[in-house]
Amino acid sequence: MNPILKSSFWMIGAIASFSTMAVAGREISLDHDTFEIMFYRSLVGIVIVTAALSLARRWGEIGFERIGLHTVRNLSHFTGQNLWFFAVGVTPLAQVFAIEFTVPLWVLLMSPIFLGEHITRVRAFAAILGFVGILVLTRPWTEPLTPGILAAAGAAIGFAGSAVFTRRLTRTESLGTILFFLTTMQAVFGLVMAGLDGDIALPTLVSAPWLFVIGCAGLFAHFCLTSALALAPATLVMPIDFARLPLIAAVGWVLYQEPLERAVVIGAAIILTANYVNLRAGVRESR
Repeated sequence: MNPILKSSFWMIGAIASFSTMAVAGREISLDHDTFEIMFYRSLVGIVIVTAALSLARRWGEIGFERIGLHTVRNLSHFTGQNLWFFAVGVTPLAQVFAIEFTVPLWVLLMSPIFLGEHITRVRAFAAILGFVGILVLTRPWTEPLTPGILAAAGAAIGFAGSAVFTRRLTRTESLGTILFFLTTMQAVFGLVMAGLDGDIALPTLVSAPWLFVIGCAGLFAHFCLTSALALAPATLVMPIDFARLPLIAAVGWVLYQEPLERAVVIGAAIILTANYVNLRAGVRESR
């Protein structure tokens, strides 16, 4: 299978996982703060990753040669993820995801600097077209800047940095190594930040299943995203994530009665068109 198409299938898995995590995060936003969610999510991830490494007998591939880059990558993601969990708790899901989808634009700016990737005119056009779709959907000029919107914007920058550094790590590090440091580092970050106030809320019978879902969905999302980034450039992979927007808009409408307005439909159509343009360009370039 063409590696570009293969990376697209991995991104479908990431899209489904991130959407599931958003719903779970909304459900427990009143029971746990974002640092606690990240801590418990990472604990679930540690159990899964260590079990997988043990069963596959691949502990020998874990090394500390790129520990600095792992740290930068995970700090970027930890910051973005905490802002994201805050945003999904206080802002309509479609709006959070729409603002988050400025990630490909940040990736476009970062990739030539950190990855040396070339930006073609077609890919730049696809990213800009996708952003136009986001503007149509969110109409930011009609809405005040709330803490949730600002948090979603900050999350986008954090996720872009995480994607760029993940792509760089895939050049030398195995998938197991990347996920191992993802879960262990972010568990430490989450524990430290959650414990600053001296009060870490324990899971309840209601929140525990949702925390488990977040842990599994978050880990699988990163498994899919890392696999996609190992197959194709970040400037191609990340705009595929735009397809998550119409999905989460529908979820917000069905589960939380968030209005599905005409602007959402038009914006989603523009975004899907941008994805098609981007994928077509990537397939042609890989031949």
